[in-house]
Amino acid sequence: MNILILGSGGREHALAWAIRQNPKCDRLFVAPGNAGMEPLARLADLDILSGPAVIGFCEENAIDLVVIGPEAPLAAGVADELRAAGILAFGPSRAAAMLEASKSFTKEVCDACGAPTAAWARFDAAEPARAYIRAQGAPIVVKADGLAAGKGVTVAMTEAEAIAAVDDAFGGAFGEAGAEVVIEEFMAGEEASFFVLCDGKDCLPIGTAQDHKRAFDGDTGPNTGGMGAYSPAPVLTQAIQDQVMEQIVRPTVAEMARRGTPFQGVLYAGLMIEHGRARLVEYNVRFGDPECQVLMMRLGAQALDLILACAEGRLGDMAVSWAQDHALTVVLAAKGYPGAYEKGSAIRGLDALPEDSFRMVFHAGTARRDGQIVATGGRVLAATGRGATLAEAHARAYALVDAIDWPEGFCRRDIGWRAL
Repeated sequence: MNILILGSGGREHALAWAIRQNPKCDRLFVAPGNAGMEPLARLADLDILSGPAVIGFCEENAIDLVVIGPEAPLAAGVADELRAAGILAFGPSRAAAMLEASKSFTKEVCDACGAPTAAWARFDAAEPARAYIRAQGAPIVVKADGLAAGKGVTVAMTEAEAIAAVDDAFGGAFGEAGAEVVIEEFMAGEEASFFVLCDGKDCLPIGTAQDHKRAFDGDTGPNTGGMGAYSPAPVLTQAIQDQVMEQIVRPTVAEMARRGTPFQGVLYAGLMIEHGRARLVEYNVRFGDPECQVLMMRLGAQALDLILACAEGRLGDMAVSWAQDHALTVVLAAKGYPGAYEKGSAIRGLDALPEDSFRMVFHAGTARRDGQIVATGGRVLAATGRGATLAEAHARAYALVDAIDWPEGFCRRDIGWRAL
């Protein structure tokens, strides 16, 4: 098979690494990709938000399957255009991608199918939102309704903080994503991520993970896109996973089908767990980053078989073969992230690092310039280890971190602390 992956981050590097191991993969392309993917795939300079551009590339290169990594091309309807052109695609339609693209849409779906989630209200103007916050009190959660690259959520512990978040959203801090806000009840508990493949009718759980959103050790500092993750998540017991499938995921998928917008792709349920029960925090309609890195380390070559079955509507015939293993990834970010940071600093020591099924450094924001690997983003690398225990995976990941020579970067030293 000739396969094209759309995206350029650590998630897409991890997908490429797993897919490349499968003998079904003959040629692999990534658009636009990054420096770390060069040994695995041919990189393509392609506008991944343009359906016609992606279709043209597929026709020129006899692409059999397109795996869409990030949310932006999904929200732009690229999967719809590929399917209309007769090209097999992994990822939901534009209508189904609304589960991530609009917080209020997801809430309406949850209300319609009875899925447990936080109480909520939607506002398109600041003053009514401020009045609602004053009436409800704090803690409370303020979310930009649209796609804000993981940065549009404020868990406000005071009314003043919540009102400031509303003012930021309506003041243009998140662009069009903040034209409306959803204000939610604060849910206490422990957060975890649950990943399920859906082909429009059948659902197959493919793993659990827990990530670390805050920038600094001890879960302090500003929210980020994720500073590390590990899998499996011990808090997501089999009993809780069964409850999530029965009360949240399957009802959501059935409601989407009832609306005439069946969901095909990966449904990433962010959950809050308290007293042995889970409630939905939010859905994403693609693999998380950095959760994808730990999932792909554990799934390996079978990831392609599962993705292909999902795209072809054959999930009912599939099962996941899990090893009794653990994976942990540590994100190295540019100093200053998630605020302002410098680009272009050289990263040394990567060539000497091991790359095998137990140790991988996935690239997120890198490029090759003048023979050197340089940082081009906020989150730049994901040092990932796998082992028979979480402690072993932790040791392997941090051994990789310590071998990388990049003074302009930083990372957390406590990834996995909850489970360890």
